[in-house]
Parts: sequence; C-alpha cells; structure tokens
Amino acid sequence: MEIVRAVQLSDLDALWQLIEQATYGLTTLQITKQQLAERIELSNFAFNRRTEKPSGEPYVFVMEDIGQGTLDGQSHLVGLSCIFSKTGGYEPFYSYRRVAESRYCELLQKTLEIETLHLEKIHDGPTEIGSLFLSPNFRGQGRGRLLSLSRFAFIGLYPRRFSEYVIAEMRGVTDNDGTCPFWEAIGRHFFQMDFPQADSLSTLNKRFIEDLMPRYPIYTSLLPESTRSIMGEVHSQTRPALAMLESEGFRKIDLIDIFDGGPVVRCRRDQIDAVRRTHHRKVIAKDCEEGTTMILASTSGGFRSMLGKVQVEAEGGVRLEPQCASQLRIDVGDEIHLLELYPAVDASSSLGERL
Repeated sequence: MEIVRAVQLSDLDALWQLIEQATYGLTTLQITKQQLAERIELSNFAFNRRTEKPSGEPYVFVMEDIGQGTLDGQSHLVGLSCIFSKTGGYEPFYSYRRVAESRYCELLQKTLEIETLHLEKIHDGPTEIGSLFLSPNFRGQGRGRLLSLSRFAFIGLYPRRFSEYVIAEMRGVTDNDGTCPFWEAIGRHFFQMDFPQADSLSTLNKRFIEDLMPRYPIYTSLLPESTRSIMGEVHSQTRPALAMLESEGFRKIDLIDIFDGGPVVRCRRDQIDAVRRTHHRKVIAKDCEEGTTMILASTSGGFRSMLGKVQVEAEGGVRLEPQCASQLRIDVGDEIHLLELYPAVDASSSLGERL
C-alpha cells in the first residue's frame, strides 16, 4: 500500500537515495544533496504557510510504501512529484518560442513558411508541475496516476496559492546514451559541453544561459531535418505522462525547452479537469464493502492521499475502508476529499453532478 504525502525534513536521506535513480533529462532532479535539503526546507515552509499568494516556493510530494515499514529508521520512499507555485522571479524562466510567418515572393510566385526560435526570458511566470519520478519497481497499478493527480487535488484545495495558469515542461527526445539531437544541433555550438552536463548546470545557476545563448532568432530551416522532426516531441517514456495531462485539459503551446526541445503544455488552473472534479464529503462510516476506487485525500495532520474504495451514499456522505481512514488520519464526521481517477466521458456522469 502506498500513500502520497507532503515531504518532511526527516526524508532527506531516503529521498536522496530515490532521486539518485533518476536519469538525465529530468532536469529538476539533477541537484546536489545540499540543494535537495534546501528544497525540502522550502517545501516544509510552503505546506505550513498561511498566506496564499504564489511566490515561487516548491511543494514536494513523496510516495511512501507503507507496507515496507521503515528501513534503518527511514521511510521507504518510492516516488516524488512537485509543484512550483510560480516560475521566474529572481531566476527567470527560459524557453524558446516558436514563431511562424509567411513570406511571399511576387517575382517567383512563391510563398514560404518560415519558423524561428526566439529566446524567452520570463520573470513573472505561471505555476509549474514537474519532478515526477517513480521507482521502476513501483510503476503500474495506478501509482503514477496517484502521484501525479494528487498535486491537482492539492491545487483544488488551495487554488489561491497558485497562478492562473499551470504549465509542465515535458522531457524531450534523447537517445539511450543521453545524446540529445536538439542539443547537438544548437546548444553544443554555444556551450561546448555535453547535454547532461548543461542540464545539471542549469539547476545550479541559470546565469550561463543568458551569457552564452544566441541573442538573435534561430531559423529552424538551417537545422537538420532529424532535429526539426523532434522539436516539440517527447521522450518515449514521457508519452504516457503527456497523454494523461492532455486528458486533464493541458495543451501544447508555442514554447519548447531550450536544451532538449521538449514541449511545454499549459492549462488554466481552474479548467484542469482533476481540479474541477475534486470534491469534499463527510465520512459517515468506516465499513466500505463495495465501492469505487478513487484518490482519497485528507489535510488532517498534513496533506496525505492514497488510492482506496469509497461508497457514496444518497445523502452525500461516504463510507470508506478502515485502513484508508487510519492512514489518512480521519474519523467519522471528518471531511474527506475525493478525486476520480479519470475524467468523465460525459460531464453529467461526474461525481459532482451525481451528488
């Protein structure tokens, strides 16, 4: 059984062991242990803050395998995901904007479609979700969906802590050895280093990006066809994550990552389907025999969520399994937050419409 919860200061060593399994391409996890400790401290402050204005703080969620107990006094952490309440700020958010234009030559009676890449430097940006990583041994059985959607349940509970729009930078195309075609075509010429090295360096200090990146637009027609074909495309292992976000209302926009060319997807915060279908109900009993598997969340003693069966009664109350009530630290009469695992095919069939 797994539970998603807010990271704790005591999770440092266990979380460090987990992210050491992450490969290149997951930029926000290419950090030092000291940086991880700082992120955990900032997250601990964010979860406990009372003000509701986004200012760039990270919210770190960890998935714990509670069936394993503790190992050497440490929690058995198997997954990680984050929300960054705002991009930009002191360190700007960099991206390439794809700009297309048509040019007509009357002499040749010919129209050309020309695309250029413009370096964007954004200081007051949207909320970003990222750093999603699940240990290979725990992938499947809805765990990845739980780890990802729990963030939207939290946004639904505290919407004013986040910006009007939410984005996600999706991992771009790289080879098994870490070679990135987009980087080889552009970045290497200006930075003169391998993709994994630049990817890691960007987490330490982004100043080198502005110092060395080309200051003028790049014409994509000058790039190899093999590079143009993968711009805005995702790594094969990222396709399921992209499909899930698209089902929740996210769409690709005209921004791509400056290192690997991966797409940026965006959705208005209040239009994210998972945010809209997060509902609050009162627990009336802890004896659910037959029910529907949903994401169950509680804020009693800190944010916690898990997969569990719930039985919705006609009067609006819910019954849930005793072990779920125990893990979520809730009792009869307490409020529980419910999130269906998938968007409703017919809006009228959603939990909110049925109750």
